[in-house]
Amino acid sequence: MATEGIEAVFLTTHNWGKAAKFFQALGYELEFSTDHNSGRLRNGHGPYIFIAEIPEDQEPQTQIVLKVPDADGFRPDPAVEVVTPFEDTHFGTKEMTVRDPDGRLWSLQAPAKN
Repeated sequence: MATEGIEAVFLTTHNWGKAAKFFQALGYELEFSTDHNSGRLRNGHGPYIFIAEIPEDQEPQTQIVLKVPDADGFRPDPAVEVVTPFEDTHFGTKEMTVRDPDGRLWSLQAPAKN
């Protein structure tokens, strides 16, 4: 089983409001916001952007999330270095972290089993 392409882009920011307005100015619509300075924006049928505010002493990061249809059925090729196996997230999915040959970390996300 392979991934199904890019599911989302996860961004951290020092200012949730400014970041959300930036993407809204580029045509993204706010789908929802949380009560802790984060939220999801979408533009059409493409990947969504999730933005979360972090403290000033942390450096903003970008993470690309690849979609996996079934965590239990996913078996990565030996060329894929698994950093962390699928684990439950606080937002109702399962997430695996893998590393590419240049050292970048990638997030693989699958639906949680009900």
